[in-house]
This record gives sequence, C-alpha cells and structure tokens, in this order.
Amino acid sequence: MTRYDFPQDLRDAQTALHQAQSEYDQYVRTLPWSAEPMPGWQADKQLHSDYRPAKPDSPGYTEEQHRQVAAYRKLLLELSAQVSTHPFWQTLEPSNVVSGRMQLKHVDDQPVGEAA
Repeated sequence: MTRYDFPQDLRDAQTALHQAQSEYDQYVRTLPWSAEPMPGWQADKQLHSDYRPAKPDSPGYTEEQHRQVAAYRKLLLELSAQVSTHPFWQTLEPSNVVSGRMQLKHVDDQPVGEAA
C-alpha cells in the first residue's frame, strides 16, 4: 500500500474537520428531535413485536440552537472544502486520490513512524 506524506496544513485541516464533526454530533444529540415545533406521534404496532415507535412533542429549536447548528454546518462545509480542494490532491495520480483520501481520514489512528 502506498503511504502518503501529507502536508501538515492538510493534516491539521483533517483533524479540525474530525473535531468539528464530533462536536456537532454531540451537540445535536442534545436537541429536540424536530427543528420546528411538532406534535408527538405513535406508530402502529410492529409486525411480530410489541414495539410501537413513538416520539414526544417537540418544542423545536430555540433561536440560539438554530444559530449554533448553522455555525457548525458552516464550519463543517468550510473544513470539508479546505480538505477536498487542497493542492496536495493535484500531486497524486487520479487513480490514487481515493486511497489517499481514505488514508488521510485515518492518518492519526496510528503513531507517526509506526509500520503498517
């Protein structure tokens, strides 16, 4: 497998993207199930089960929650664009870009210098 020598600014952008995605995921888990006020519901009983899917009433997001979600999405879009349009990708053969991108996503999974 080809090992790529990613520039530090690309590695930093990927790390920032991972961090921002993690923070966003944690934040949205604290929010109501619907961004807008919605009544709760209960579905029909599932076949061969007593399970009945249901959701409580949702008060919707507050203005601050809407702003925070928008800020996270903007940051995620900016970081994604920074990573995906980095000049480094132009130095690879087109057939190696996908494997390089996958390797970048996991570049911090093992210590630097450790053999694969």
